[in-house]
Amino acid sequence: METPDLVGSLAGTLTTVSFIPQVIKTWRSQSASDISYGMFLLFSLGVLLWLIYGASIHSMPIVLANSITLVLSLSIIAMKLWFERNAA
Repeated sequence: METPDLVGSLAGTLTTVSFIPQVIKTWRSQSASDISYGMFLLFSLGVLLWLIYGASIHSMPIVLANSITLVLSLSIIAMKLWFERNAA
């Protein structure tokens, strides 16, 4: 693997892994009241665009990192919706 791919893989790993504590905290607390829909929706759209970009240039580090990040981000949105509906 060449240096740019290594850097991309490391960057993707770190930014993707950074979402895991939030997913775990949200799941354990059964609350996402402090989560902003606007921020997570815009972020998810940005990640989706990065995923499309990565696929278009055939960059596996970009595709892999953004695929996982998109799943994590959307799971936080889904939990927020779920917990809000069940709290009522």
